[in-house]
Amino acid sequence: MAHDTEVQAKPTKMGMWLLGVQTGIPITLGYIPVAITYGVLASQSGLTLLELTLMSMLVYAGASQFMGVNMIVASASMAEIVIATFILNFRHFIMSLSFMNSIREHVSLKGRVGVSLGLTDEAFAVAAMNQEKANNKKAVYFYIGIFLSGYLAWVIGSLVGGLLGEVIPEQLSQSMGIALYALFISLLVPSVKKEVRFGLIAIVAMLINTIASQFMSSGWAIVVGTVLGGLSGVFLLKEKY
Repeated sequence: MAHDTEVQAKPTKMGMWLLGVQTGIPITLGYIPVAITYGVLASQSGLTLLELTLMSMLVYAGASQFMGVNMIVASASMAEIVIATFILNFRHFIMSLSFMNSIREHVSLKGRVGVSLGLTDEAFAVAAMNQEKANNKKAVYFYIGIFLSGYLAWVIGSLVGGLLGEVIPEQLSQSMGIALYALFISLLVPSVKKEVRFGLIAIVAMLINTIASQFMSSGWAIVVGTVLGGLSGVFLLKEKY
């Protein structure tokens, strides 16, 4: 708390960056076990250590990477994997536009484009809960601290998981997939505490995904659940927003 007050009173580039790293600790700690899980599953699915690490470095999207690995195992074509990943990640366009709009007063266009590359669901949620930090001329360093620490945790965790994939029994690795869901739940709970209707949106998306999975592949079911679940927020939150 004292450190936070000091940074707000006389912010410096390093001070804002360190505050960003500090604020992003929950993301960093949450990413490590999930990234290790991804690395283990990707390794045991046939991807080389270089391939699974490059996927984390270039794609940097947990849900898409898990889906991509499953589609590779299912012998899906490259076109199917690219299209499914693009649709699943389409929400990043909306998140990036919203994020860039919230920091445009104190961050240059070059800075906004740069930091938006590090946006993930978790990073966007943490950034949204710390919007007051955007009202600072050095705000870009705060967000770099959040996003860069999360990115490094994800890439390093993937590398470690890839190395462990050769020694961890496959039966154990399959049960590790629950880590991704635990991470999303931990991020959802604070929002639900503030507004219960966020929880209703999550339930709607879950139900749609469950129903859709009976008629289509799990990857497309996730896409449909995400899109329609998000659209439900237009009606559930219209009075508040």
